[in-house]
Amino acid sequence: MPLFGTDGVRGLANGEVLTAELALTLAQATAVVLGQGRTAEARRAAGKRLTAVVARDPRISGHFLSAAVEAGLASSGVDVLDAGTLPTPAAAFLVGDVDADFGVMISASHNPAADNGIKIFASGGVKLPDVVEKRIEEALTQPKLQPTGAAVGRIRRFADAEDRYVVHLLGSLPNTLDGLHVVLDCAHGAASGVSPETFRDAGAEVTVIGADPDGLNINDGVGSTHLDQIARAVVESGADLGIAHDGDADRCLAVDAQGRIVDGDQIMAILAVALKDRGRLVADTLVTTVMSNLGLHRAMAERGIRVETTAVGDRYVLERMNEGGFSLGGEQSGHVIMSDFATTGDGLLTGLHLAAELVRQGKTLAELASVMTVYPQVLINVSGVDRTRVADDPGVTDAVAAATAELGDSGRVLLRPSGTEPLVRVMVEAASEDDATRHAETLAAVVRERLAL
Repeated sequence: MPLFGTDGVRGLANGEVLTAELALTLAQATAVVLGQGRTAEARRAAGKRLTAVVARDPRISGHFLSAAVEAGLASSGVDVLDAGTLPTPAAAFLVGDVDADFGVMISASHNPAADNGIKIFASGGVKLPDVVEKRIEEALTQPKLQPTGAAVGRIRRFADAEDRYVVHLLGSLPNTLDGLHVVLDCAHGAASGVSPETFRDAGAEVTVIGADPDGLNINDGVGSTHLDQIARAVVESGADLGIAHDGDADRCLAVDAQGRIVDGDQIMAILAVALKDRGRLVADTLVTTVMSNLGLHRAMAERGIRVETTAVGDRYVLERMNEGGFSLGGEQSGHVIMSDFATTGDGLLTGLHLAAELVRQGKTLAELASVMTVYPQVLINVSGVDRTRVADDPGVTDAVAAATAELGDSGRVLLRPSGTEPLVRVMVEAASEDDATRHAETLAAVVRERLAL
């Protein structure tokens, strides 16, 4: 199995794969590969040293993993700016802001506390393409850089890292948040300090939950994967809205004043319309994945906004955005990319701009979210099947065609093979929950029968 997954290297911290030894060796291999580019060579020719930004979320394993990464980089002649505990998008921003050669984020995002991960950003704070990740993986077993004396790297605290990020976020806003009451759920994660500070600096009244990280409670019953607490807190405090981050704060989901969930599709719809109204939506185009709700497609079409779809995964959204020069994209899960201000999904940036729209338009979140009607969506994972035959089996394709014909313009069918497991994901959207469930169960039964291993 390849070491890199869809979002860096991830696994049980100090388990079979993600060890201190791997972190050190991976950092050394990264220095070899990313230190060979034209930019790095030009920097050396100008007498400058290679520099990397390193940050982490508050998991206890982040201490030894970041120490190992920094040791690997410094032993390879790379100067390290240790940014401490900060969100993943902050690390990406800082790489570009200080013109570092690359960056490393230690986090497992929304995973439980026992897991961790290593994510690498290239110059400019962009995610690595697959081909570069493969080269780093190959370099793990090859000779490493071993400078001596004055050529070894220095490790120093990045003292103003958080301030730089906060100033950047505040500078992106079209207006202040004066008069708005926001509940923030920081998932006991990387946003626990910086998110409340930024929203308050933007003018909002802030109520905070899930902001007491102890290294073991990250994502534990709080954050964007557990919205019950923030929904209750918004209603009880009479707040205007709630913003929920995940452990590394690259996601944002919301709840309105009545505690109803506003997902990534609805957030993208609100922001897309707002950007179009202000002439900031490049080519009047929104990029999202095939899993986005049919209601988003319809709402955008009604407002003259084109929707481009990609495979599931924010990296594929970002690739298409970069290819087309588009300014907005994301996923239903809350990864929203605003490329005018960020090179990756940024939960703080997204939440701030969503809140700013409430103030700018003088509307409630429920009113803004009504821009799209959310179609009932039923997802069934069918396991123990040959996922490679899902697109070619005549019985499956006939069943999909029949369901699609019956749904017509009022629904949608998507069968998607898992990338890592022997299962097929059956998704059906329809005008009613009953219709969506009926078609999804029928198709799941056909997949189970026709593709059984």
